[in-house]
Amino acid sequence: MERTVFDEDHELFRDVAREFNDRAVAPHYAEWDRQHMMDRSVWTAAGEQGLLGLAVPEEFGGAGMPDYRFRSVLDEEFARSNHLAVGLAFHLHDDLVLPHLLAYGSEDLKERWLPGMVSGEIVTSCAWTEPGAGSDLRGIRTKAVRDGDDWLISGQKVFIGNGISGDASLVLARTDGSTGRGSSDSFSLFMVSRGEGYTPGRQLDKMGLRASDTAELFFDNVRVPGSDLVGEVGQGLRYSLEQIPQGRLGIAVASAALARATYEQTLRYVTERSAFGERVLDFQNTRHVLADILTEVEVTETFVDQSVLAFNAGALTPTAAAQAKLWASERAKSITDRCLQLHGGYGYILEYPVSQAFLAARLLTIFGGTSEIMRESIGRSIAGRSPQNR
Repeated sequence: MERTVFDEDHELFRDVAREFNDRAVAPHYAEWDRQHMMDRSVWTAAGEQGLLGLAVPEEFGGAGMPDYRFRSVLDEEFARSNHLAVGLAFHLHDDLVLPHLLAYGSEDLKERWLPGMVSGEIVTSCAWTEPGAGSDLRGIRTKAVRDGDDWLISGQKVFIGNGISGDASLVLARTDGSTGRGSSDSFSLFMVSRGEGYTPGRQLDKMGLRASDTAELFFDNVRVPGSDLVGEVGQGLRYSLEQIPQGRLGIAVASAALARATYEQTLRYVTERSAFGERVLDFQNTRHVLADILTEVEVTETFVDQSVLAFNAGALTPTAAAQAKLWASERAKSITDRCLQLHGGYGYILEYPVSQAFLAARLLTIFGGTSEIMRESIGRSIAGRSPQNR
């Protein structure tokens, strides 16, 4: 099925993204994977190529391109090149942190943070999840207390991508002074720079996407200027709900890209690989499995492409984004599993792209809200629209 979502400008951007992967990432990616850490130079190289902060207005150093199709192209090239961990790191920076600053940050905050984020000189993380609060953000215990014009932040975060390599975090903290599960106005968002009291914990040893670092973060009375409050006090949860479609969409796009890339890699493998004197592709089971996979890949691409267009039009709701993430991530998990099976023993060897894709796909149904939470979100929307609840 021919895709019609991209035009000439997107394909020209694809050439830039592909050249970046070939030049700045490919020679180093295996070493980054062994070290569990990307070199900071990849961020500044991306900034020089104009690959970061695409939606940031030109007045703050960005490209002024909010069209999410450009981000889709970038994710597709990371998947095609098997550089999935770089895609994840950029997603955290561009799809989770930046949207909040663009939507709610003061002009002063934007002037201080956005240019460095676009150039790659400032690397950010999104510090929301805690040991006792993952999908349930109202369970967050990290607190921010006023101290004159500043705030003092104390608490612990976990599973923070870019947590060690990053220069700052977008932190969701309690500002109502209470304990227990918070209310809708109990939390606020802050941009928190690394400094005294801001301590990355141990680097977490992930099963996949190992070239991107993930860590715990500890805050011990970290002093944050009042000017680094994002938006208004008590509006953190509302802001996160309003921006959640982009985060979920980013995962759906990455899932669709991973599924397509893995299918194409597997098709090449079974075409070249022989068993019992025949190409593996010539066995009926192989053809039938690939027929199912190709159909699922194209259905997923179509669904996600339409979600991207809806996002561009300002019409992608949190529920619709949850549907896209749920479908695409579950398909990516299933497709990479079946593709690995078609590789036989070689699929279990980490140097083969299919094994890396299999490990990466397993995160996509968890990261950004588990599939169970997506189903609950969609299910509540269905119940809210049912006749007995009107």
